[in-house]
Amino acid sequence: MGGKLSPGIYRVHKPVGATSFSVVQRFMEEAKAAQPGKRIPVCHGGTLDPFAEGLLLVLVGQAPRLFELLHAVPKVYEAEVVWGTETDTGDLHGRPVLQGDTAALTPGALDAALASFVGWREQVPPATSAKKVGGEPAYRKAHRGEAVELPPSRVYLHAARWLSHDLPRASRLWLSCRGGYYVRSLARDVGRALGCGAHLSTLRRTAIGPWEDPGLGQRVWLHGRDLLPWARVRTLTDAEVGELRRERPIPPSGVQPADWKLPPGFPDPEAPVRGFHQGRLAFLLRERDGALWSELELRGGL
Repeated sequence: MGGKLSPGIYRVHKPVGATSFSVVQRFMEEAKAAQPGKRIPVCHGGTLDPFAEGLLLVLVGQAPRLFELLHAVPKVYEAEVVWGTETDTGDLHGRPVLQGDTAALTPGALDAALASFVGWREQVPPATSAKKVGGEPAYRKAHRGEAVELPPSRVYLHAARWLSHDLPRASRLWLSCRGGYYVRSLARDVGRALGCGAHLSTLRRTAIGPWEDPGLGQRVWLHGRDLLPWARVRTLTDAEVGELRRERPIPPSGVQPADWKLPPGFPDPEAPVRGFHQGRLAFLLRERDGALWSELELRGGL
């Protein structure tokens, strides 16, 4: 990469204790040091709580414009659920708000409770979430001691299973979901369904789409065909780039399949077609009236 921070998406590992923004801040400082006086856009592709660890995507240059397209692909997590106590935050740092008896918990009862949450459901986010209330993140209000009531949002849990049990104390959970899903809320809701209360003691994001957690201290640069590999592909000629820039359509012929397949049954993310010019991702295209139209141009390409 040289001294300059190249545009694209970076797979990085966020350690426990760090905020997602602190990881982004390091990238911003690096970009500033490499190109003083030039403002390079940097953001993350979906936050991880400070108590959580694992894969964080950092979007640099034109890549933040792809942010919305990351939401609809599978996110995979592993977590430890502690039984017997619900906390106000849904994690180990919260204040206990409900305590219950765990003596009757069995693997069968846990399987049945978990199965009822698979698919599309309404989910109330934790009070200490990044969801905005009156233009301010809910966690800021909650940390000031204000009562926060968030409306439920429509979320999707694709698959979930218990990896192991240490009953009646805790169980380890694996799950795959769409963006916007709160694993803390799932633990809270399963605990309520079982009548004993529950919270998360650990949470690790292992993958987003085809991209896995690179591990502590590692980072991997994604560019070109590695970007949005669940979207179909169209190679563009110089003339077609000119047409798209003049807001004219191009023929839909020559569209190739996606480089990565979603898990069977996962909701279609309705991704645009990736338009490549000279090996770079240059356009996002949409099919309309039997032709391809430019939805977004990524100047300079990614």
